[in-house]
Amino acid sequence: MRKRQKLMGEIVSEKMDKTVVVKVTKKVPHPVYGKYVKRSKKYLAHIGAVDAKEGNIVEISAIPPKSKNKRWLVSRVLR
Repeated sequence: MRKRQKLMGEIVSEKMDKTVVVKVTKKVPHPVYGKYVKRSKKYLAHIGAVDAKEGNIVEISAIPPKSKNKRWLVSRVLR
């Protein structure tokens, strides 16, 4: 069985039905100066039986596409 890709991020919006927007922030080195800078990206994630609210830190895992932009599932709430 293949391991699914997992990311951690914060829920920034829960206004949609069964969908949340998760902002994932990571630190990457600057190509010239080497100093680490924050880069963030937002993912649409399906929220199934998990009860998560805006501001929660969650773990999302990759799934086959549910809709045009939704390819992630909220697997668990960390905080």
